[in-house]
Amino acid sequence: MKILLIEDDVKLIKYIKQYLTAYDYEVFIVGDFERVVETVDRVEPHLIILDINLPTFDGFYYLKQIRKTHAVPIIILSARNEEGEQIRGMELGADDYITKPFSVGILMAKINAALRRSMQYSDGVRIEEGKLVLLEDSLKLQYENQTVELSKNEYKIIKLLMQNRGKLVSRDDLFDVLTDYNTFVAENTLNVNMSRIKGKLRELGLEDVISTKRGLGYVFHSVTD
Repeated sequence: MKILLIEDDVKLIKYIKQYLTAYDYEVFIVGDFERVVETVDRVEPHLIILDINLPTFDGFYYLKQIRKTHAVPIIILSARNEEGEQIRGMELGADDYITKPFSVGILMAKINAALRRSMQYSDGVRIEEGKLVLLEDSLKLQYENQTVELSKNEYKIIKLLMQNRGKLVSRDDLFDVLTDYNTFVAENTLNVNMSRIKGKLRELGLEDVISTKRGLGYVFHSVTD
């Protein structure tokens, strides 16, 4: 398994790398903070560990850029321990948030948990609605000859909606699929992810596929050819 470490603290890099390589992880280090996304493209890691206080841009900027094209699990590792910062990180697409100082044992447990969750989407199953196809192995939506990538939260939401086409799916049910014992989920997370999903459907040329029933939930409608 390949892990990409986006961190500028040399001592911490050495510490984490020694620990992870002892457990047979292959660790890659970002050396040029002006080419972070290019490094992600080249390495194709199974998981990313991302600091927030970085040169050039902060980690939130890189998180947004990576999430535009990659659904890889991302764990934030930061000295910023304010609740607002943690909420921001999760809403931008991070899978977990660890505050410094931290235990490497906790870091390893969260890495393993994130990788287990990621592997749940590697069975090649696809869900189809007309010409719209949801691919579980790559977390992608395809429509005709166009493709968009999804974060894991976006995937969970649209999967439940597509499985219940034409039926009202409550906000509580959608919130449940976003929540597990290892992940903090803010109240606004559903709204943020739903907005992104609708935007990605529009990128595919699909309008009004998901309707909002205010205060109740959402309905996924048939995709006409």
